Amino acid sequence: MSAAAVEHPCDGEPESLLETANSLMEQHPGYRVEIIGGVITVAPSPDAPHARVLTKIMRPFIAAGLDDGETEVLQGVGLWLPSGPEDYAIPDLAIVDADLDEHLAENNCYDPAVFRLVLEVTSSNYNNDLRNKVAAYAEAKIPVYVIVDRKHGRVHVLTEPMGGGYESHQVYAPGQTVTLPDSIGAPVTLDVAELVRAGRPRS
Repeated sequence: MSAAAVEHPCDGEPESLLETANSLMEQHPGYRVEIIGGVITVAPSPDAPHARVLTKIMRPFIAAGLDDGETEVLQGVGLWLPSGPEDYAIPDLAIVDADLDEHLAENNCYDPAVFRLVLEVTSSNYNNDLRNKVAAYAEAKIPVYVIVDRKHGRVHVLTEPMGGGYESHQVYAPGQTVTLPDSIGAPVTLDVAELVRAGRPRS
């Protein structure tokens, strides 16, 4: 699917990328439409294993108290990106400052300054999470970016954003645990095997 399928208004003025992206969202409910690096990306609705990973990963965040007080744990909240005039992403999960509502930027997206962590669970478009979003989130200075890589069965933790990348990129395999930085607001440890298992279809 591409933005080329969207008809433009007949007034002679071409649609902006943002208008095209919003048209795509209206035409395809449940799909995730983002603009990263000036390019519209469209992802189909996630499958059940994708949703299971998010459920499993939310539990330790909530148990650590990150959904009360100074922070919230939210799914599917728009993040306005500095990488382009109309760029935005919709991470699968985010830990944000509790005053998020006061930092609405544009197009129902929020200022990256209030995001302490973003997390993506890969689907068929996994290269977008492993490459394009690494650069976009680093440029937005998101302190912690976590990727649950279902295709390769591992978890990536990226910290220390610098320019178009992260200074630290740690990869964890099943049998290991991930201790996330205290900067997210509380100590949290993730079981890689549990997340990888949740991301596979049940036999």
